Amino acid sequence: MNSYQKEQIEALSLVQAYLANLALDARQALESQIADYLLFRDDVDAFLDAHFSDVCTLKCFKSKISACCSRDSIITFFGDVVVNALVTPEEEINALRSVLQKPNKGFKCVYLGKQGCMWRVKPIVCEMFLCKSASEEVLAPKPEAAKTWEAMQQRKKLFTWPDRPVLFDDLERIFLDAGYSSSLMYMHNSPGLLRIKKQAKSGEQ
Repeated sequence: MNSYQKEQIEALSLVQAYLANLALDARQALESQIADYLLFRDDVDAFLDAHFSDVCTLKCFKSKISACCSRDSIITFFGDVVVNALVTPEEEINALRSVLQKPNKGFKCVYLGKQGCMWRVKPIVCEMFLCKSASEEVLAPKPEAAKTWEAMQQRKKLFTWPDRPVLFDDLERIFLDAGYSSSLMYMHNSPGLLRIKKQAKSGEQ
């Protein structure tokens, strides 16, 4: 297990521990809190399936020319881990734990299985990443699709960009208040994101 895998499994373990001790009504409240985000992700999935499925399969799985799913380079937010844990059956979470505990001898992401990504709700960075060649092939000749994709990029910020109260920041705060801490809590430990939050608060005054 390398440092990347250790960081990932530590975050997953503490999320599992927190959820395991959560009362039913509290868990339901948490699930309700992520509902709008899941609707957004459904929209993104539908768009990508309609426009990029064939292209990305070729570039990522067959020709291997894309930077997508590169080994140990995927940025995972703590909010990603929480959302995925809330919607994923225990046996699939255990499969993630299992793969993280094994050496990754390949050149691709540790989470990339034979059927694709092992996450039910992929990390947002992965979901919204389009390599240059795929973008040029699909979006350049389709202005309306490009416009839709840009709108989705803006919607993403409503959940992840802390220049206002956002879901990913709120999820980290819930766990911090419960005594849990993770290096993946970028909303509370990234200098850049902390600066954005500070500037946003200054603008409100």
